[in-house]
Amino acid sequence: MFSRKHKLILKKLFSLFSVVRGYNILIIVLAQYLSSIYILAKDTSLKEVLFDPKLFTLVFATSLAIAAGYIINNFYDSEKDLINRPKKSMLDKLVSQNTKLSGYFVLNFLTVILASYVSFKAVLFFSSYIFMIWFYSHKLKKYPFIGNLIASSLAIAPFFIVFVYYRNFDTVIFFHGLFLALIISMREITKDLENIKGDLTLNYKTIPVAYGVKITKITLSALIVFTLITSIVLATNFEIGKMNYYFYFAATVLLFYAIKLWLANKKAHYILLHNVLKFVIVIGAFSIVLIKPDLILNKLQVLVTLF
Repeated sequence: MFSRKHKLILKKLFSLFSVVRGYNILIIVLAQYLSSIYILAKDTSLKEVLFDPKLFTLVFATSLAIAAGYIINNFYDSEKDLINRPKKSMLDKLVSQNTKLSGYFVLNFLTVILASYVSFKAVLFFSSYIFMIWFYSHKLKKYPFIGNLIASSLAIAPFFIVFVYYRNFDTVIFFHGLFLALIISMREITKDLENIKGDLTLNYKTIPVAYGVKITKITLSALIVFTLITSIVLATNFEIGKMNYYFYFAATVLLFYAIKLWLANKKAHYILLHNVLKFVIVIGAFSIVLIKPDLILNKLQVLVTLF
């Protein structure tokens, strides 16, 4: 049996995992490696990609920077979360604000140190990334449109650094990035609808607060149209193997999302819509392997021989 002290330590570890959203970071790491294997460095052997020390360093540094970003975002949003997510907020409070801030600075310091192993350009990138996450959390997220734009840009930045590392400038990569950016933008605006109560209380000028729910839904509908066009272009104009089925699936889900969006009028409805978009993003990360499904078994066999 665990003692009270051990239980408290476990609760604090779980609280810290909640603050840094470790599950999101794991998905991003997986997506970075899968996109490297199947898209960005598709002509490079699996062994070279998996055991590339610089790629590992970039991915690890990205994970630390994102974790630090979640911490500072949690720090600035503590009052709003008490209104919008009271249960999660109580869990997050098991770790003190001083501990969170200490962790934030340590993680950012380690990020820059790791980046210096790769190149000076990597140091500049991560330094800018860290600053923009802080500036977004402190100021920009309170403003409509620009806050959503910056949030989406920060979300796809981890893939940008890997994209630059491999110097792969294929058009298909641009469309993959555009699709992801549009889905993330929709998710951010849906979160604003979900959190409208706290935003109103604390005077966050998000799109729903500044322009109303109807304009927000019109904005989301426009993004749905652009996302549908992008998904169809990806499915029909590029050689992406069986992943085209994912984009057809995503288009179908987005049509469901659009119908539910205009029927939504409660927080629970917007939480559902938010989770639908998260589901599309997570499934998209795993669907990358469908680009060359015939290689899945071969790559697994290679992995077995490596270990």
